[in-house]
Amino acid sequence: MDFGLVLQTDPPHSQVVGLMRRAERNGFRYGWTFDSAVLWQEPFVIHSQILEHTAKLHVGPMVTNPGTRAWEVTASTFATLNDMFGNRTICGIGRGDSAMRVAGRKPNTLARLGEAIDVIRDLAEGREAVVDGTSLRIPWIRNGRLPVWMAAYGPRALALAGQKADGFILQLADPYLTEWMVKSVRDAARTAGRDPSEVTVCVAAPAYVTTDDSPDALAHARAQCRWFGGMVGNHVADLVARYGEHSDLVPDVLTSYVKQRQGYDYSHHGRAGNPSADFVPDEIVDRFCLLGPAGAHIDRLKTLRDLGVDQFAVYAMHDANEPTIDAYGSQVIPALTDGP
Repeated sequence: MDFGLVLQTDPPHSQVVGLMRRAERNGFRYGWTFDSAVLWQEPFVIHSQILEHTAKLHVGPMVTNPGTRAWEVTASTFATLNDMFGNRTICGIGRGDSAMRVAGRKPNTLARLGEAIDVIRDLAEGREAVVDGTSLRIPWIRNGRLPVWMAAYGPRALALAGQKADGFILQLADPYLTEWMVKSVRDAARTAGRDPSEVTVCVAAPAYVTTDDSPDALAHARAQCRWFGGMVGNHVADLVARYGEHSDLVPDVLTSYVKQRQGYDYSHHGRAGNPSADFVPDEIVDRFCLLGPAGAHIDRLKTLRDLGVDQFAVYAMHDANEPTIDAYGSQVIPALTDGP
């Protein structure tokens, strides 16, 4: 199993770069950042610094979207970084939540997202693609490589990921939902004539390593990670609006917890103490996140690995980011890479 670190690009950029360097020293192979131009600093500028100050880390957004940048600009940005640092970028992409909604726009349609996946990958790898009716090719690209991984929750999005994406990003770490969604993606890949095993599966969620499993320690960890249930709740609320509260197409164990949701304030997005996440119960925090001593993380990750998960990406937006990165490096990553 591979491991990634996910951060917001809050200033100063040097802190983001420093944590990514720390992650690489601890055995993480991927460095991801949020991408929301109003809320945080421009990620691709900071990606260049991360790539400059690491040796092998693969870097990309979790996730960008087709609506905030022209597709040829996105492709050229990735291709430029690859030319500078040797094909070490990866494109996480989705419909767009905070980046679109903060600017007063709706998330992109799945049809637009599917088209963007093909165009951005083709252009970034030096092939011709049609953008707004015009055939384009970036002539200076040589031996470009850009894996495109798609974030998804709902049935239509999961199907699209299986049909088109090189990888699938699932932003929660619940084993039951992981099994259900991975099956959906791989079934769609098989139906599309693809080899399902070629779709990389990345689970991303907050991880908080505690020194013990006392009630006080777990309560603090939950408080630091409850924001994640609020963030996921934005996407779940979209699913409920489309499919209803009880649908055969979406499991109730995913949708039922948003009944008490009362809107969302993006000014606290992805941050510990987010007041818009007060509706999220402890049970959801425990299911969606990895909390407790390192052994509890290892047990959950072995279960996820057995379900077909290839990478676990750690959201480290809490008050123990450095200790968690170090604990993963010394205890968790070796247990998932050196043995059964």
